[in-house]
Amino acid sequence: IMKDAQRPTTKFSEVIGAENAKTELAWFTEFLKNPKKYSMEGRRLPKGVLLYGPPGTGKTMLARAMAGESDVAFLETSATQFMNSYVGKSEENIRRLFRTARKYAPAIIFIDEIDAIAKERTGDTTSQHTMLNTLLTEMDGFRENVKEPVFVLAATNYDLDGSVSGKKRRIDPALLRRFDNRIYVDLPNEEERKQYLELKLNQKGKNKISEDIISNLAARTTGQSIVI
Repeated sequence: IMKDAQRPTTKFSEVIGAENAKTELAWFTEFLKNPKKYSMEGRRLPKGVLLYGPPGTGKTMLARAMAGESDVAFLETSATQFMNSYVGKSEENIRRLFRTARKYAPAIIFIDEIDAIAKERTGDTTSQHTMLNTLLTEMDGFRENVKEPVFVLAATNYDLDGSVSGKKRRIDPALLRRFDNRIYVDLPNEEERKQYLELKLNQKGKNKISEDIISNLAARTTGQSIVI
């Protein structure tokens, strides 16, 4: 259901834009580097971080960069990959992910598209709700080991109020409480779009594009994301 545990070498400096998100994630990076110190200082240990915002703003790359800066194992998956038609298999996929993370701890689990199993529950028992309950249980059960923490990062393209593209889909409040830190990853501004275009259009081996053309393209792409 996931890629093998990795040790990414990506750094925050390689992520174009998302300056506020990088600043906030840098604090958690320091925690992962020395969790015992933070615990001895009496600081509250973080539960996890939810990255939210429009698609194509670099949430996955930010997660990889946090692992690269922390030099810890990185386990990447998508909530849709948990799903299995066999009874109990989806829940076992979730438990297996957390078992693997404990094995490689300190580690970061990154769950993309978490809204796929995290829509607000209405009381009926569905497979998605069972999966969500399993995820909540796992997130509650692994924080005892301060020396070898497992940190959960998740991403969604939905706003926290459930709105996206004119639709409404609210993320379950119980899951939001597990993510006591929520970071908005915004669309790039004009200067950030210009940096991205310069990087992609003037790569080694390509004909150099003039700065005027790149500036013009950056100015005309307001409101667009950059897929990294």
